[in-house]
Amino acid sequence: MAIYKTPGVYIEEVSTFPPSVAAVETAIPAFMGFTEKALDENGELLTNIPTRITSLLEYEQYFGAVPETSFSVDVTQKRLTSSGKIIETTVAFNGTRPTIPDYMLYYSMQLFFANGGGPCYIVSVGNTVDTAYADTLFTAAITRLEEYDEPTLLVFPDACSNRSSHVATDSNVATIVNAAMQSSAKMQDRFTIADIRNAIPSGTDTNADINTAFRDITLSDKDIVKYGSSYFPYLNTNINFVTSDDSVSIASHALIDVADDGTETSGAGSIPADTAMSDSSVAEDQTEVYNAVSAFIRNNTTVTLPPSGAVAGIYARVDASRGVWKAPANVGIALVNKPSITITNDLNDNLNVDAGSGKSINAIRAFAGKGVLVWGARTLAGNDNEWRYVSVRRFYNFVEESVKKATSAFVFEPNDANTWVKVRTMIENFLILQWREGALAGAKPEDAFFVKVGLNQTMSADDILNGYMIVEIGMAAVRPAEFIVLRFSHMMQKS
Repeated sequence: MAIYKTPGVYIEEVSTFPPSVAAVETAIPAFMGFTEKALDENGELLTNIPTRITSLLEYEQYFGAVPETSFSVDVTQKRLTSSGKIIETTVAFNGTRPTIPDYMLYYSMQLFFANGGGPCYIVSVGNTVDTAYADTLFTAAITRLEEYDEPTLLVFPDACSNRSSHVATDSNVATIVNAAMQSSAKMQDRFTIADIRNAIPSGTDTNADINTAFRDITLSDKDIVKYGSSYFPYLNTNINFVTSDDSVSIASHALIDVADDGTETSGAGSIPADTAMSDSSVAEDQTEVYNAVSAFIRNNTTVTLPPSGAVAGIYARVDASRGVWKAPANVGIALVNKPSITITNDLNDNLNVDAGSGKSINAIRAFAGKGVLVWGARTLAGNDNEWRYVSVRRFYNFVEESVKKATSAFVFEPNDANTWVKVRTMIENFLILQWREGALAGAKPEDAFFVKVGLNQTMSADDILNGYMIVEIGMAAVRPAEFIVLRFSHMMQKS
């Protein structure tokens, strides 16, 4: 009680509520990649500066989109000889059309927000005009992100660069994935979502290919790989390439005259070769051609992307709707037509449980009547009983970071029984809330967790003399029902 010297009435407020643990955010991804620009509202450069955004509109404001993709098409028209009326217009690509974009970050952001993503960080490692690809650009960005407390996921779709000037190698991707997992293990408050490079047909499309391209060249230390997960294969999306009339050209225009009896004769096309769709003669004088080519480009120029952007969005969506303790699996993916590779049960077996390296790969599969689903919930430490599941690792990250921040208020407080009771009660109250939400397994709280702190319990007298207050926390985290076994048998007739 304060000592008063002047007669009068004084008010003293007595704190009776115990301190509490505030839950930290669990799904704040940090995306790294190449951007069209990197400028804030004042025109200051944002290259290599982690920048928080909350929407695709904000991304476009600061980082633009991507360069337009060029397409070349051949147009064939049939017309009646008697009337000159066009009866059929067909359009086809002149050559092989691109499927995987040169720059994938912008398209991946569309997948992220469409699948439930919200606040996130963007780190522009360079522009899409003249920045040469190098894995060191990403590893430097990962190191820079260690200065920021809020990000909880590391995502880098552009690590799998498909640019003609530099197609990323498996070694490039492994270097970046290893750096991300090492940083996650160091910080203990973030998790890595990795892509497997070129996971398309005739690319990395078998379990043996995955061993060579990914498992064999990424780290094997279970204390590091438990901070990462990987998803397979690439996704065929319904997101269109960014393009415009200026970037679409008509390579050839053929006219076929059709007589009343069905006889066809070739005629010369009226549109010169390599005429851009933006040419006024196409838009005005060849309306049918223009409309046919526009519809063809709109319906046939979708991109194929690594899955990490969609998966990051699913992590955010599941965390918000259920909780970080719920496995982000058996969940549909928006804006996706199908996986680029059809995964059979045999392939899924080898992806999920790898006897050699122990590194599990999470499959993305299409199911009749259900759509495209994430069909795996394991970390890369897939054979580790403690840290096998993504949800368990991320739940521990969540609790550890939340409790760490709350207990920082007790630094330099007296290291005595009064403080120990406050700390223990604070953590127990927080864990009871998690147990009630369903994150911890047990019929009653004491079966679900324990919190210990005290002299001759977690600390010796020497620990106290050296300024240590040691708190031990044990939790029985719920685990996903990965294998549901239904047992059937015959019964003898009883009546």
